[in-house]
Amino acid sequence: MHHTPADSLIKTLTFAVLHFSVAFGVSYLITGSAPLATAIALIEPACNTVAYFFHERAWARWGQRRGNRAAAAPVHSAAVQS
Repeated sequence: MHHTPADSLIKTLTFAVLHFSVAFGVSYLITGSAPLATAIALIEPACNTVAYFFHERAWARWGQRRGNRAAAAPVHSAAVQS
């Protein structure tokens, strides 16, 4: 299945919401400070979200190239020559 850039962006944004929520929860449990947890939850996932978008696009390109190589590979016959 080929993912378009728009598909990758939607997937990235939904992942960002999840990541922000987890980061805030874990940070708050560790620090007990809502302002500090908020800062951590905004900075760390924002960096990871940007990285994830580019990772997703690279992964899609790699999959396309891999598919193109498989399609271009010669088909070997299993027939036995006599």
